[in-house]
Amino acid sequence: MSSGVKVCDEVKNVFNKMKVVKKEDAEEDRIRLVTCVIDEENGEIRVEQCLQQKSEECKEDVFKCLQNLMPNDHCRYILYDCHFETEECCKKEELVFMLWTPDSASIKEKMQYASSKGAIDKVIEGVKHKMQMHDKADIDKEEFAKCLTDKVKNLEGCSLRGSHAHK
Repeated sequence: MSSGVKVCDEVKNVFNKMKVVKKEDAEEDRIRLVTCVIDEENGEIRVEQCLQQKSEECKEDVFKCLQNLMPNDHCRYILYDCHFETEECCKKEELVFMLWTPDSASIKEKMQYASSKGAIDKVIEGVKHKMQMHDKADIDKEEFAKCLTDKVKNLEGCSLRGSHAHK
């Protein structure tokens, strides 16, 4: 099922910038979180907000930042540059794509975002991890660790000792 919604070039450009990090790129200038919305007037998916590593919202706790960014009654697409370490002490940076469809959003809007997801999926080819969230409680270190691999020991600088990774 397709909604006919297109993805604007800005989304493609931001995704490519997140996907291909250059050595000369300053760490604090890297894009960490991007929220996208469907612009009904133009019939396209566009970037709503783009947060860099150095942004105040991302510095402390990226998961609290995500919770605060997600509206209670509207859907969003989110692209997140996730940093983690596995039990084998392998540091990784991988992109995570999320579809935010809160229970309180209208059925029409949820259907529109679900049916338009295919268009954005084509643009973000190569993203390994995809999640769908319906509640802010889903935006949690443990849930993200499960999505990434069952061998995450450290997520965004926070140890997951005692979590699912060590059961």
